[in-house]
Amino acid sequence: MDPQVSLPVTPLRRRVSTLEEFTALPEHVFPLTTTVDSAGRAALGGVLFTDIAERVGTPVFVMDEENFRARCRRLAAAFRGGHHVHYASKAFLSRTVCRWVEEEGLALDVASEGELAVALSAAFPAGRITVHGNNKSERFLRMAVEAGAGLIVLDSSQEIGRLAEVAAAAGRVQDVLVRVKPGVHVDTHEFIATSHEDQKFGFSLASGSAERAALAVAGTGSLRLRGLHCHVGSQVFDADGFALAAERLLGLWSRLLGSFGADGSGAGGDAGAFDILDLGGGYGIAYTPDQSPLDVEAVAGDLLAQVERHATEIGVPVPSVSVEPGRAVVGPTTVTLYRVGTVKDVHTSDDAVRRYLSVDGGMSDNIRPALYRAEYDCRLVNRVAEGRMVPTRVVGSHCESGDIIINDALMPDDIAPGDLLAVPATGAYCYSMSSRYNMMTRPPVVVVRDGELRTMLRRETLDDLLSLEVDGTV
Repeated sequence: MDPQVSLPVTPLRRRVSTLEEFTALPEHVFPLTTTVDSAGRAALGGVLFTDIAERVGTPVFVMDEENFRARCRRLAAAFRGGHHVHYASKAFLSRTVCRWVEEEGLALDVASEGELAVALSAAFPAGRITVHGNNKSERFLRMAVEAGAGLIVLDSSQEIGRLAEVAAAAGRVQDVLVRVKPGVHVDTHEFIATSHEDQKFGFSLASGSAERAALAVAGTGSLRLRGLHCHVGSQVFDADGFALAAERLLGLWSRLLGSFGADGSGAGGDAGAFDILDLGGGYGIAYTPDQSPLDVEAVAGDLLAQVERHATEIGVPVPSVSVEPGRAVVGPTTVTLYRVGTVKDVHTSDDAVRRYLSVDGGMSDNIRPALYRAEYDCRLVNRVAEGRMVPTRVVGSHCESGDIIINDALMPDDIAPGDLLAVPATGAYCYSMSSRYNMMTRPPVVVVRDGELRTMLRRETLDDLLSLEVDGTV
């Protein structure tokens, strides 16, 4: 039985402390095309944030299209082809993003009927879609099979039987992966660590359930086992966890080939059909100036080399390695703009004061600080700051004391109502986890490129809120 291994990787947090540091926007945190003019006005994609706020209001998500595309291309090159890189749509999805992903040659992951529906409505090639989820309904599975989804990742014994029946009824042999928990516990927040035993995803490697599941798939007749899948967690800064997970999965890989035959033909398909090792995503990005994003090229080169070396050592064909980045693609491409409404000094003790800056968004457009204690950077972007640096907390407009965007920072004391604040690295898991709490409408998502501004997703309206109200009976 493989022991569970924990890998400490979280970097230490050092906050901005001087006005000069605050004024200089960190290039590795803000999107690729960010610029600042002599008046302190920041722009993205050649469009001033002040112009964006004037035209579409605040709060607003502003996405750098060129940065998104560049990150797709970088990952595709690092992993030897876009077909090996599956964009994890849970991070953020729209028809426009589907088109960008397709045009850059990447594949796509979906984890719900809704995500699959968006992808299909954008005419994304179904054969390049991988379907995830720990509790897929029969309807979801039927939708995926009938659409021609390239791969479905199996997550439970019930799902094996359920999908086998759906595929047989459709007269198809469906390609699948078996999701494995390899017992590698990386140092990230408990809610986004997905490889240890005590969580809902996948089959256990240690208990043998993963091996039994793979053998069960091979015996169905309507499912073809193409390989194994794992995901160690999210926002991971160190490559060691991915490499250890690959090594452990290859041990299972070798045992399965012993059962299927050296050419993999016993996995429910033609010779060589058992050939995919999907190592998931989770690559960390820089949310704050002290963090450094995972070096994609270095990690990819090392990971592919280790898979090749270990496969050769144990005498099995080198599998085709796939990865599933979501945050690493879209996270750094987006900035959220807020407008300051209220400024309040709060006495935290007899001799200490914290300044509270209340903005016009909050936990309905970014739940991550409340949910994970996630940290973000925040800068003034409509003018040059000149004040004294004081302890500051940036908070939202919701009826919750935990509605905090920036918990503890030093910011200039001349920030005033009407100023624009920009929070970078909000492309992943902000809009996609947004809500209507306090009946606040979801912000729009706009795209900038080469000096042009266009809307990707419009702002919700009060009419949208009321549109779900009905007076009928069930």
